[in-house]
Amino acid sequence: MQVSMKLEMKDAPGQLVAALTPISEVGGNIIAVIHQHDPKHLSGTIDVQIMLELPEKNLEKLIGLIRSKGVTILRIGEERLLIRHSIILIGHLIHTDLTDTVDRIDETGFAEVAELHMVMPAITEPSSAKITIKSASEADMDRALDILRDVAGQKQLLMIETMEDHA
Repeated sequence: MQVSMKLEMKDAPGQLVAALTPISEVGGNIIAVIHQHDPKHLSGTIDVQIMLELPEKNLEKLIGLIRSKGVTILRIGEERLLIRHSIILIGHLIHTDLTDTVDRIDETGFAEVAELHMVMPAITEPSSAKITIKSASEADMDRALDILRDVAGQKQLLMIETMEDHA
């Protein structure tokens, strides 16, 4: 199973390694770690987001091991949207209401926009955005992409689909 966690730990050398070591001890595999050291943070703690895979039966053991290292688990959840697909939109994205475009995917309940990276060269020039959509299944991803194709057509946006697999 894939699990996402948000951890809080002391901002001190060795704390990140101490928090991550239990993952391998329970047969887990780290997919991603997001950690940014900010020396200006006044609380003396840092937040770390982790995405990992592990056997479902080992989740409770992992939680105990992480807590035994003095690490606080702020959030934990099973990742239900495992299929990812990125597309590029080019056109007057802001003038055609980018929020509406994102909402049309997010409000489906079976897919959501997980990432959005945008470039706006000038107010009168077309913008471009890389949008990553996540869904629970290939069929849901196909439905979400169909919705996005319709929206792009209505708003006269160029949609470029990447040559990646959905998974």
